[in-house]
Amino acid sequence: MPVITIDAPPMNKEQKRELVSSFARTASKVLNLPVSAMVIIIREVESENVGTGDILLCDREH
Repeated sequence: MPVITIDAPPMNKEQKRELVSSFARTASKVLNLPVSAMVIIIREVESENVGTGDILLCDREH
């Protein structure tokens, strides 16, 4: 059972549905496994919890 973990900014439920569906269908095709075998985990990450280089992502957005 493949497990796909996605770290992404906060999303609404519809965006999550679309993302899960897209990843599951693509992985199913590539791995030649049924879509039902896919496990997708979404971890929502706020920009204040991500640093790139020496700057928080939330500080780069300004």
